[in-house]
Amino acid sequence: MARRLASGKKIRVGVVGLGQGQAFMRGIAGLELVAICDIWKSKLRELGRRLKVATYTDYDKFLQHDMDAVALANYFHQHTPLAIQALEAGFHVVSECTACKTLAEGVALCRAVEKSGRVYMLAENYPYTAYNVEMQRLYRAGEIGRVLYAEGEYNHPMSGDDRMRISPGMHHWRQWMPPTYYSTHAMAPLMTITDTMPVSVNGLSIAAPELDTMTVRRGDPGFVILCRMDDGAVFRLFGLLVPGHSIWYRLHGLRGSMESVRGGGYWGPGLIRIVHEPWDLKPGELRERTYTPDFPRWAVDAGLASEGGYSFPNYYFAQAIRTGRKPFMDVYRAVAMSAVGILAWKSAMEGGRPFDVPDFRKESQRKKYQDDRWSPFPEDAGPGQPPASLRGNVQPSAKAVARARKIWRDIRYVGE
Repeated sequence: MARRLASGKKIRVGVVGLGQGQAFMRGIAGLELVAICDIWKSKLRELGRRLKVATYTDYDKFLQHDMDAVALANYFHQHTPLAIQALEAGFHVVSECTACKTLAEGVALCRAVEKSGRVYMLAENYPYTAYNVEMQRLYRAGEIGRVLYAEGEYNHPMSGDDRMRISPGMHHWRQWMPPTYYSTHAMAPLMTITDTMPVSVNGLSIAAPELDTMTVRRGDPGFVILCRMDDGAVFRLFGLLVPGHSIWYRLHGLRGSMESVRGGGYWGPGLIRIVHEPWDLKPGELRERTYTPDFPRWAVDAGLASEGGYSFPNYYFAQAIRTGRKPFMDVYRAVAMSAVGILAWKSAMEGGRPFDVPDFRKESQRKKYQDDRWSPFPEDAGPGQPPASLRGNVQPSAKAVARARKIWRDIRYVGE
């Protein structure tokens, strides 16, 4: 039976995955962390004691806890089955990226959300930096007209040792993920600013074995994706681990462009730059201006104004539960963004040829993909399944394996 939120009560959230528990501890929008589920027993007990919440290693028992919603922060490619199970049990679900690892999972997830009547949302925070929020406001006000071309970059290089620290285990998802799969941070701000959806995709992979000589990663370090959007615009996405850090967004419209300014720290300097052509200036309009935008007053008052916009997904999730209105990052946008990464890898494996992105809002299109389980992850290995690299099934060196296992011992990881 579906669980209903009593009026005025806090929204009780259970989190799957150790890293996200504290995200629900600051009282944003009345969310309250009540339980955590994970299979890393020692870390789970330690976090449970510190946060004073219930802990579970069994997901079925976790779903019997008295709560209203489930937040999925488990392995990147293992969200869909747990999301569907939670929805069927009557819980609202917020999921970290990505929504699904195959097109078949995307179809199943859309159907489960529709059947459940519960809220489903993707917890994508990159649209909610101050500069992306400001660019959304400007775009909706007509500052640059209809978008023609846009660029989103999420390129976050790390040392080999640091990459191994955040991906403990030979079967950790980061070891096996093709680069295109991690493209939602590049795409989500552009979709949020313009309210557009992808309809086709071309992908290329950047293979550089020199970057992974001392890691156990199988996947390539970089990608470039071109997306045709439903209004005819073309978006270019770039990432993932190529040297030269870049979190950056730019949009060109019918009457000008706007972009976040490059440089300075993880998120950049926080500036935006708007440019108009001299023959297209409106009265009183400047040809070019650069400034540091503030968060909207309502976001400041709600306690959401953090540099990376981390609290916005919590706020919008809670708002959707309380009002019954779908969040912007609903299941259809979530699955479409995930499909971009999947189809871009198919494209990269075939020299960059285009693939259509299904409209997951339409059952007639979903039926075509309900059995598409094409996947690079090791649990799905078999005939017809793709590798995680253009170089084929990469095998890490014995030295790299030994170094990785030493790092994992140092962080008290005891798995394989």
